[in-house]
Amino acid sequence: MIFCFKPFIILCSLFWIISCKSQLTISANEEKNSPIINDTTFVNLKDYSQDFVYDMKYATMDNFLKAKVYDCAACFLRLKTVEALLEANKKFIKKGYKIKIFDCYRPLDIQKKMWEIVPNPEYVANPAKGSIHNRGGAVDITLVDSNGKELDMGTSFDYFGVEASHNYLNVSEDVKANRELLKRIMNKNGFNSFDSEWWHYNLRSVLKEKVSNFKWDCN
Repeated sequence: MIFCFKPFIILCSLFWIISCKSQLTISANEEKNSPIINDTTFVNLKDYSQDFVYDMKYATMDNFLKAKVYDCAACFLRLKTVEALLEANKKFIKKGYKIKIFDCYRPLDIQKKMWEIVPNPEYVANPAKGSIHNRGGAVDITLVDSNGKELDMGTSFDYFGVEASHNYLNVSEDVKANRELLKRIMNKNGFNSFDSEWWHYNLRSVLKEKVSNFKWDCN
């Protein structure tokens, strides 16, 4: 009995070794074939969080252009922009607010379309140079409370008057506090504010990325 049992043990051991090697090979192949997501890849914000509110203005007629320039509404950004935005939103949520998004990444072709409608660099970035929106590092945002009501920021989104500037002080104390809250938390999470537009924020680490014409699928 002992003589017959030993070959059986040896056979089982060999089978186990071969099986383990096979599993390691499969795992290595799966890792090799899996998509690599680096921090400059364009991703959809909704795939990373459901804690944002969306009002994508340029996918509607409700904007200063009075034209729909996006085929469909979506918030794509560089992954590193998404990661920074997630961290900022966590801070706002702790205070009872959420980020509401008006615009995100903007393909260069859309920038050109906007320029055709309003060829004025005071309102639309010249596509010859491109904007941070075209690089996937800019967001146009505000804050909403737990009931989804927008905080008073003094002007509407895309109001191109001096009243929309961070430096304009002839506003109520509530407006000052709301703008300061938005600016303080966004700055702490890697974003720069834009002096003349209280809603516009650029991620500092994306400023040197290339202008892109990547387009997302509307289906």
